[in-house]
Amino acid sequence: MMRMLRFTGWLLCGAMAAYAQAPGAPDGKTLFEKNCAMCHRAGAGERQAPLPEALRQRPNASIVLALESGVMQSEGAKLTVAERQAVADFLAPRTAASAEPARANACPAGARPLANLDGWNGWSVDVGNSRLQPAGGLRAQDVPKLKVKWAFGFPNTVSVGAQVTAVGGRLFFGSTDGTVYSLDARTGCTYWTFHADTQVRAAITVAPIGGGQYAAYLGDGQTTVYGVNAQTGSLLWKTRIDQHPMAGITGAPKLYNGRLYVGIRSGGEEVAAGDAKYPCCTFRGSLAALDAATGKLVWKTFTVTDPAKETKKSAAGTQLYGPSGAGIWSAPTIDVKRKLIYAGTGNNYSDPPTHTSDAVVAFDLETGSIKWAKQLTEDAWNMSCSQPGKPSCPANPDRDVDVGSSPILRTLPSGKDILLVGQKSGVAFGLDPDQSGAILWHTEIGKGGGMGGIQWGMAADAEKVYAPLSDIIPGPGGGLFALNIATGEKVWTVPPFDPTCKATRGCSPAQSAAATLIPGVVFSGSFDGHLRAHATADGKLIWDLDTLHDYETVNGVKAHGGSMNWAGPAIADGMLFVNSGFNVFVGMPGNVLLALSVDGK
Repeated sequence: MMRMLRFTGWLLCGAMAAYAQAPGAPDGKTLFEKNCAMCHRAGAGERQAPLPEALRQRPNASIVLALESGVMQSEGAKLTVAERQAVADFLAPRTAASAEPARANACPAGARPLANLDGWNGWSVDVGNSRLQPAGGLRAQDVPKLKVKWAFGFPNTVSVGAQVTAVGGRLFFGSTDGTVYSLDARTGCTYWTFHADTQVRAAITVAPIGGGQYAAYLGDGQTTVYGVNAQTGSLLWKTRIDQHPMAGITGAPKLYNGRLYVGIRSGGEEVAAGDAKYPCCTFRGSLAALDAATGKLVWKTFTVTDPAKETKKSAAGTQLYGPSGAGIWSAPTIDVKRKLIYAGTGNNYSDPPTHTSDAVVAFDLETGSIKWAKQLTEDAWNMSCSQPGKPSCPANPDRDVDVGSSPILRTLPSGKDILLVGQKSGVAFGLDPDQSGAILWHTEIGKGGGMGGIQWGMAADAEKVYAPLSDIIPGPGGGLFALNIATGEKVWTVPPFDPTCKATRGCSPAQSAAATLIPGVVFSGSFDGHLRAHATADGKLIWDLDTLHDYETVNGVKAHGGSMNWAGPAIADGMLFVNSGFNVFVGMPGNVLLALSVDGK
C-alpha cells in the first residue's frame, strides 16, 4: 500500500481506535502495519503521509472507496474485499451515524424541463477556457451582498473537487463515491442521481442531442466516459478509453462540433514508483475524441509516442520501463481559427524523457495528429525521487512541475492571439500559437514544486491574466497576481492572507484552486477555507467568505467547510456555486457545496 499513499490519496492513516475483529476475519491492524505504517510516521520526508491521529474523523466508507478506485486502486487490488474493509474498520470503525443515509430531497413532480444552456457549462463558459463569465447575472457591485442561500452535503467524504456545471436553472456535478447529481439551482432539491463506476472529479459538460433533449457528458477515475440524459439521469452510452489500471480522467470533457474531447492522466503510477519493487512505468497520457451522439472513439493520440519498453534495472534490482507519463490533467482548449486543440501535460515518470512532458501540445481537431509541442521544463520524476536511495528515480529529475491547468486562448488588443499558460514551476507564460508555441514572455510568481506554483487554473480577461499561487510545500504559499497578457508584466499583487485557522491541522494561505472571473471581479479560493473576491483594477479585497462552519443541508447530510482546492466557483443566473473541503495529503477536510445569492434570496 505504501506507494500510493503520498501524493493524492493518503487515506490509510486514520484513527488507531480499537478494532473488534470477528473470528476468522482479516486483521486490519496487521494489514495496516505491514503495508502502510512505513509511510505514516514522523520524518518520512517532504511528502510525508499524515500521522495516524490526523485522520481520526475520516469516514469509513471513504477509505474503502479509496482502496477500490481512483489513485488507490493499485493498493486495494492487492487486498481482498474483506481485507479492504478490515483496514478501513481499523482506521475508522463504522458507527450507526456513519451509515445514516442522505435525505432524498426530490424536486416536486412536474418540474419545468431543462430548456436552455445559459449559465456555466463545464470547466469554462468558452472554448478558450478563459474562466470569464461575462453574463452570469452577477455584477461587481452585487458581490459584497452575496450570502449562502442553501448548502448540500456530500456523504462519506472529506474532499469535494468536481466543479459545478450550472445551466438552465439546474446543477450537474460528481463526487468521490461516483454519484452524479442534478439539483435545482434555486432550491437545491434533487432531480436525479446517476452512479458512475468510480469517482467523478471532472466538471460535466451539457449539450443538446435533438428532440428537445440534452445530454450530460462526464468522465470517471477509470477513464470511462458517459453520456447521460440530462433531463432524467438515464444512461445513453458509456465508453472506456484507456485500459491502464492507474489511468483516469480529471479534466472536463470539451465539446465542439459534435465531438467530445477528453484528456487522460495517471497520478497513481508516479506515486506507485515510491515502492522500490514497482516496475515503473508504463502509463502514457493521451487525448481522445469521441462521437458525442454514440460514444464511439473517433481518434486517440498518445502524448508519449512510443510505448514503454524495458530500459534498465533499478538500484533495488527491479526492471524499469520507459518512456512514460505526460498525462493531461485538465480540460483541453479549442482553437477554432487554427482548427487545433491544446492541452497541458505533466511530467515523465521514467527515463528516457520526452519533449512532450511539461508542455503545451497542439493537436489537429479533425485527426488528432500532433502539430507541435512546446516543452516548458524537461521533467522526469516519480515518488522514488523522494525516497531513501532513490532506487527508481530518473537520472535528471526536476520537481514534478506539470502544466496541470488548462491553457487559455485570448486575443491581444493588437488582434494577435496568445496562449496563457500556468505551470507548477511558479512561472506563467505567454505563448505564440502561430509560431509553434514560441515563448513571448514568462514571469515568475513563486517558488514552484510538486504542490507549488500555479496548480489548477488562471483566469483572463482582455487585458490581464489572474494567477493564484499555491506553493503550499515548502510554504507558506499563497498570493494572487495580475499580469498584463501582452507583456507578462505584473500589474498588481495581493500578498497571502494571514490565516485565522492557524491552530487547525491543514490550514494554509496557499491558493491552489482555479480562479474565476466576472467583469471587474476575480474570485480565488484558499486552503484556509476562504473564498475571496478582488477588484480586477487594483486587487483590492471587496468580499470574503469564510466557509469553515457547520451547515444545515438540503439533503440532511452533516456538512462542514474546509480547504478549497481543485475547482473554482461557477457563476450563473445571479448565483455563485462553490465546493469547500480538501484533505488529500494536505488541507482541512470538508464536504459541502454552497449556493450563494445576493442577500441569500
